[in-house]
Amino acid sequence: MYFNGDPFTSIYAVRSGSIKCFCIDSDGREQVTGFYFPGEVFGWDGLADEKYQKTAIALETTSVCQIPYEQLDELGNSIPSIQKYMMKLISREINTDQRLIALLAGNSAQQKLSSLLLSISDRRALQGLSSTRIWLPMSRGEISSYLGLTVETVSRVLGHFQRKKYLSVNKKEIEILDKQALRDLIHSTEEVE
Repeated sequence: MYFNGDPFTSIYAVRSGSIKCFCIDSDGREQVTGFYFPGEVFGWDGLADEKYQKTAIALETTSVCQIPYEQLDELGNSIPSIQKYMMKLISREINTDQRLIALLAGNSAQQKLSSLLLSISDRRALQGLSSTRIWLPMSRGEISSYLGLTVETVSRVLGHFQRKKYLSVNKKEIEILDKQALRDLIHSTEEVE
């Protein structure tokens, strides 16, 4: 798709598959900043400085629709409903980033992983897909980078969730068995046993 520092030319809509956005921290490590699934739009990070601030790559076989921003901006100026929709998309991106910051600040590993799984579940439901059977295209390492956890902690929490019968895990296939339990964990102080 694009790399950090590339000139901003377009935004992208995921048609199928999934996208990972990340930046490289001062130690040269990859910091995952977002995952995008069918029906979601990404690439807004380049709008302010006219350069993409992140790198976006496909996690699996993926189809995206490239939308040249200049054309979109012209359409938005002539058709107010398009401009209003663009503002909604940008606002949604800002809200997502703020939720991530809140998620990473002081929450337990269980709360972080519960939030991620429920977010993916809800996003799949919006696309008319199963909200309980989830294929995770990202690796445990990418999940740990996104959530600010170690790979071992992600694996340990997934094992804990499986023992508690909140979900069933088969490599990258997740079946959510008890959504309410995951929701309750987000507001809980319980830690992994």
